[in-house]
Amino acid sequence: MQASFVIDLGNKSQIPIISFSATSPDLNSIRSPYFFQATVNDSSQVKAISAIIQAFGWRQVVPIHVDNVFGKGIIPYLYEALEEVDARIPYRSIISPRATNQEIEIELYKVMTMQTRVFIVHMGPDLGSRIFRIAKEIGMMGEGYVWIITDGMTNLWSVIDRSDVDYMQGVLGLRNYVPNSKELKRFEKQWKLKFLQDNPGMGNAKFDIFGLWAYDATTTLAMAVEEVFGTTNFNFDAANVSQNGPTLIQALSRMRLKGLSGDFGFINGQLESPIFQIVNFNGNGENGIGFWTPNHGLVRRLEVTNVTRYSTSKGNLGSIIWPGDPQSIPKGWEIPINGKRLKIGVPMQNGFTELVKIALDNSTNSTTFSGYCIDVFNAVMNVMPYHVPFDFYPIKLGEEETYNNLIDEVVYGNYDAVVGDISIIANRSKYVEYTLPFVQSGVEILVPIRNDVDKNAWVFLKPLSWDLWITSICFFTFLAFVIWVLEHRINEEFRGPPLHHVGTSFWFSFSTIVFAHREKVLSNPARIVVVIWCVVVFILTQSYTASLTSLLTVQQLQPTVTDVNELLMKGENIGYQIGSFVREIVLGLKFHPSQIKTYYSPQHLEELFTKGSANGGIAAAIDEIPCLNVFLAQHCNRYTTLKAPTFRSGGFGFVFPKGSPLAADVSRAILEFIQSDRAEEIENPLKRQPICSTTSGSTNNLSLGSFWGLFLIVGVAGVLALLCYAIEFLYGQKDVWCKCDTGISMWKRILQVLRNFDQRDLTSQAFRQRELKEEGSIEVIRVRGDVETPVNAPIETLDEEPNDIRTATESREIDIHHANTNSS
Repeated sequence: MQASFVIDLGNKSQIPIISFSATSPDLNSIRSPYFFQATVNDSSQVKAISAIIQAFGWRQVVPIHVDNVFGKGIIPYLYEALEEVDARIPYRSIISPRATNQEIEIELYKVMTMQTRVFIVHMGPDLGSRIFRIAKEIGMMGEGYVWIITDGMTNLWSVIDRSDVDYMQGVLGLRNYVPNSKELKRFEKQWKLKFLQDNPGMGNAKFDIFGLWAYDATTTLAMAVEEVFGTTNFNFDAANVSQNGPTLIQALSRMRLKGLSGDFGFINGQLESPIFQIVNFNGNGENGIGFWTPNHGLVRRLEVTNVTRYSTSKGNLGSIIWPGDPQSIPKGWEIPINGKRLKIGVPMQNGFTELVKIALDNSTNSTTFSGYCIDVFNAVMNVMPYHVPFDFYPIKLGEEETYNNLIDEVVYGNYDAVVGDISIIANRSKYVEYTLPFVQSGVEILVPIRNDVDKNAWVFLKPLSWDLWITSICFFTFLAFVIWVLEHRINEEFRGPPLHHVGTSFWFSFSTIVFAHREKVLSNPARIVVVIWCVVVFILTQSYTASLTSLLTVQQLQPTVTDVNELLMKGENIGYQIGSFVREIVLGLKFHPSQIKTYYSPQHLEELFTKGSANGGIAAAIDEIPCLNVFLAQHCNRYTTLKAPTFRSGGFGFVFPKGSPLAADVSRAILEFIQSDRAEEIENPLKRQPICSTTSGSTNNLSLGSFWGLFLIVGVAGVLALLCYAIEFLYGQKDVWCKCDTGISMWKRILQVLRNFDQRDLTSQAFRQRELKEEGSIEVIRVRGDVETPVNAPIETLDEEPNDIRTATESREIDIHHANTNSS
């Protein structure tokens, strides 16, 4: 207030006003060009405070400040800085500068009954010392508490009585950093000698930061005056207005010097952004644990130059002695022993009692809460690292109300949390704090299933798609052609009339379906092709058998509706659970309002399906997966679900107020609960039976895409076999191609090659073995007089008449001998 008055005088007389004690941010609003604030503005330390809060993960902070301009000026900036690090201020404790000890004690007791245990004290050292003395007496300086003081007290540490230091053990403080320099040490020594000479009775004289700012400000002013005026005097006009004030302002703004307090200079009438040292009060003094700089955030030492980004890591700070000397970092909040019990709201609903059930007993005037969601919450609270007292309260929703109204109850502070089948939705998370989901969720479409066993006479064609049928037939034909080409010249079974060629080749190819081919394959390339093809046929037939079995048995589980668009085209009705957020989804699907029905329980949903759309019922329902699982557990063999890929939700979670630190601890407890055996012990009605698994409604036939690799292998093998055979055969016909007789045309040569291809290959191994066999064979005959009779029996079986046995060669020789005798 004094500064505002003096600044007004400076504006009127156009004389620069330099203050080395006023730190309130409110002075910025005056915007006087003649005012120079030679101190660090209180608002500059809020970034350092928020960095500490963020480093330790505290989510709520209670400022305790003096009730004057100095105390209130920092609050708006503190709100803004904490909001940036996702922390909030649930309450402001305002202390009058003339408050009695009893009034301070009452206020601190009020703060003590709250959950928050992180306090920021912003006031002078006299009032601040009283605050800590009383806090120590009532037990607020023990384990679990966090106290942070601003530079309003830390900068004036020298004036705090030594006896009051014992009450501040474990407190964190911010002070303006003053670099150690030879000039500073020499000045302090000279000043102390001068001070003791002038004040012999005062032995404990210290020079604080305000004295350094005053010295540097005076030095800067002197330099500016010498630059502008030299040895001349100030000039005033008749109205007592300085004629040299504007020039002096410009000179002051340009001045930069290495002062006792560090780099000193004015930017827009204020000092440059300072560096704050973070200290921890313990023992009989203070211990520096780190620094905060505007560019690098929290750092352990200022000499570190490899820091390239802003950091809020607590690892950059030294060891800290917390209040009560605990071994672990305070979590920043706790449920007060003498505080109120948490008021937990539970939605009251008529259906889906497997999730949440509220039973009212009028005789005992008591209420029982049960269901899967309640069981999970109780189990999670049991694994919390500390005791959390709470009570359940039923919340009844009106006919037009949705679960969004439950969120409003938490936002308005009517309940400390809400527990139930509450989905995690993005727009709700803007106003409340969700825990991690304890049930994974989503949205699906529920439809009836029909007994659709296909009794069509042509059902056997459905296992394979048309492209696969056509491809298979083409490859059977291709195989017949390959085998005929490779076997025609060497295999008698693939020779004969043309129709016999074709019939045998196709018979051989298609008989591989049942592996009934009996024709021998003589060439090695043909054998390789046949082996590969048999493997492909085996895989294809087995897949066909499995698919046909599926069509004749599982096909009865096909849904009556395949997607939402089909419902729209047919004009069918659709349902959703009353109060659910799914209502917004249904309204966005462009259904006519008359087509939208609501249900409140599984029984009601079954009634709507039984009626059907034509009688005012529904053909499908859209709901969250956990609710649909409850319904399917009762009607598993009559309904199924379809995936709704465009509909998503974050699952079921517990709801807490925005910024509540309890939400984070409950989330960790949920993870611990899910990973424990306790999760398996709680009966989960949301587990879907295997027969109720989601079906896509797609056909079961096999497509070419599943087998094209096999066909590719067969095709490559067949083409390579043909190519190798063609090269070998045409090379053997080089005499036909190279005839020099010009009278033979190319067409005749081609015909000659084809005729040669149609002839037997007598040089082949098959025909050579046959010729050798015929040449080495014998015919056994019986000779009785002049009659020779063939004997169709092995030689060794005719041993009883050895003299009558002769070979065919011998008989011919005998005939020739007789003929020669007769002729001769």
